[in-house]
Amino acid sequence: MSLPQGKSKFTPELRILAASLLSMAVILTWANFFGPKPPVNAPQVNPPARSARATPGPASATPTPAATAQTPVLKNVPAQPTAIAAKSESTERTIVVENDLYRVEFSNRGAVVKSWQLKHYKDDAKPQRILDVVHPDAAEQTGGWPLAVSLEDPQLQTAANSGIYQVSSGSSSFTAPADIEFSWSDGHLEISKHFHFDHSYVVHIETSAKLDGRPLEAGVAWLGSFGDLTVTNPAPIETVSVFSSVNGKITDVPAKKLEDLSKVGTSVWQGGKDFTGIQDRYFTAVFLPASGAAPGTLQTRYWKVDRPVKINNQDAQEPAPGIATATGPQPTALRVYVGPKDYDDLKRMTPPLNGLVNFGWLEFIADPLFHGLKLIHKYVPNWGWAIVILTLVINMLLFPLRISSYKTTLKMQRVGPEIKAIQDKYKKYSMRDPRKADMNKEVMAVYSREGINPVGGCFQMFLQMPVWFGLNTALRFAIEMRHARWFGWITDLSARDPYYILPVAMGLSMYLVSTMTPMTSTDPQQQMMMKIMPITMAGIFIISPISSGLAVYILTSSLVGIVQQWYLNRTHPLPEPAKPVKGKKS
Repeated sequence: MSLPQGKSKFTPELRILAASLLSMAVILTWANFFGPKPPVNAPQVNPPARSARATPGPASATPTPAATAQTPVLKNVPAQPTAIAAKSESTERTIVVENDLYRVEFSNRGAVVKSWQLKHYKDDAKPQRILDVVHPDAAEQTGGWPLAVSLEDPQLQTAANSGIYQVSSGSSSFTAPADIEFSWSDGHLEISKHFHFDHSYVVHIETSAKLDGRPLEAGVAWLGSFGDLTVTNPAPIETVSVFSSVNGKITDVPAKKLEDLSKVGTSVWQGGKDFTGIQDRYFTAVFLPASGAAPGTLQTRYWKVDRPVKINNQDAQEPAPGIATATGPQPTALRVYVGPKDYDDLKRMTPPLNGLVNFGWLEFIADPLFHGLKLIHKYVPNWGWAIVILTLVINMLLFPLRISSYKTTLKMQRVGPEIKAIQDKYKKYSMRDPRKADMNKEVMAVYSREGINPVGGCFQMFLQMPVWFGLNTALRFAIEMRHARWFGWITDLSARDPYYILPVAMGLSMYLVSTMTPMTSTDPQQQMMMKIMPITMAGIFIISPISSGLAVYILTSSLVGIVQQWYLNRTHPLPEPAKPVKGKKS
């Protein structure tokens, strides 16, 4: 049988090709709609345990079992992740470690610190309690606790700080020296924290993080603010700040000036730091390189989270600062000092930390005064009486200057009428008139003739002013002055007198000294200003939070001044005033 002309033959080769294509189509269609599904090797995505906002701090909310069993997806996750056994405990519990200096409470949920009590210090509560530098309310509100893990990915970080860690020992109570190991894994993310405690304020910490066997950069964070919550003047948040040091220069950033986490998202790591930390006026938590590590190897980032508070029964926002520190991709090994800002103890640290004691630009005065007080305190165990003795020593050293100043005052009083006659002669000329210069020449000629230094009468007082400011700085920022009693109602020499008795007594004694001291000027207005100054000083001490220790110093100095002035007035009576010299007619 022949096919019609013009039609091509359906050859066997074409039949085989058509059958093959049809068979492949049938197989693919069956596999797609009716066959078993292939297994998915990639890790599942973990729904966020909190809002989508990126945060460097851990979340306090407890994730569901399903959430903690899953791991968020990171970029560049291997297609075939390494199998890791999940590791956790079933219930949350508290682990306590203590020595003679502190008592620290950990929670195995997140392996974070819930309490850090400094046994040798009390707070300002009524009645007083052992000071705890952890802020539980702020930590709960902001979702972060001290010594939490800081990771780049916020979802991984939330999982790491919410998991229930296994503890190396079944015990829940440790006495230093002690080592505690916390470890946790959800099958993909694994975290380990090792803590070594000894008999000092320094804790050694090593933290590592891995995702599917790959190392992650893991920092250690202090979250939820820091310090003594019970301080009333100044308010606690006014004294809390974060800091970092580069080449010995400390950069301090107050809490209210930190970047708001809700605006910046995840803050950026800053490298090259010698040490970092968080502090209030008297206490600090400092992250230091491990022993033997090179300086300038730390990285840090810091931020604030505003939390709602009540101030004078009104709603307000208070910034809760946080800071994280790391050493790079390798496991982070740090020393953490949590304790008082004791100047001498901090100076002995490596690197030295005494710059955290805020003596400011007056350190060259405050430092020797402070160490002079410490030397006296070795023999006089009451800081108030040590201030009294220091005042007596300084006034005895300055007594020759008081004598010189008194003699200058007597000379100026003696030529006072002559100086006044010269001033009256030129009184009709304005200050811009060239003839005013002639008046100054005549006055200086009188002073030169009598051997008078015009500023000699005030030199002794000018020398006292830097001592006042330097001593006030030392008294306000030295931890030794905190809660230091004198007697009676003075229970804190670093704070102002609660009943204003010292400022009033100080003002009265200063006024009495001024009435006993001869005036260098015959101008009634200047004399009135000298008499008003003691009242002004007392008012400043009442209004401002100036330490009562400085009021003790000035009061003692004024009482010594009364005795010294009585002696000078008795041994150097006032001379008869000189007769005024008639000036030339101009």
